[in-house]
Amino acid sequence: MLQGLVHYSLKFRGVVVALACVLLVYGFHTARTVTRPIETAVSGLGDMESLRSESIEGLSIITAVFKEGTDVFKARQMLAETLAETAGELPVTAQTPKMTPLTSSTMDLLKIGLVSDTMTPMQLRTFADWTLKPRLLAIPGVAKCSLFGGEVRQLQVQVMPDRLRAHDLMCWLRPARPRR
Repeated sequence: MLQGLVHYSLKFRGVVVALACVLLVYGFHTARTVTRPIETAVSGLGDMESLRSESIEGLSIITAVFKEGTDVFKARQMLAETLAETAGELPVTAQTPKMTPLTSSTMDLLKIGLVSDTMTPMQLRTFADWTLKPRLLAIPGVAKCSLFGGEVRQLQVQVMPDRLRAHDLMCWLRPARPRR
């Protein structure tokens, strides 16, 4: 089988090169990060002292530090407007960027990683969402609990127009009835 593949590749080397180029372009396209466009847009804001970012799979954290004495509300407003404009440039799989409340990075007191040999990533995330997070937030002094990663359970409703019509549930498709 391997010999046949090599023979085919040599015989049709133009096709193989073209497919390799398509694969390379696709790789560059999918390698675009969410962090870079946001960093580029945010870096031009006035009174900014520094910009730091951390990126892992499924998460991008960008920290903008403004100069001492900057009006916090004005800086946050400019940042919010920039993030709103940048949202359209991000890949469709990325969520809309959002700002977190005014807190210091030193306020992260505890970071927990969940692993399991018996639970799937979706089961772990469901446990974290519905059991662990509410219990942590119930502890006096805990103000926030952020979750990252895992597979978030989703429910999708897929409408079947034929079945809706069969039960006379697509009233917006029917012509308007004359009023009496």
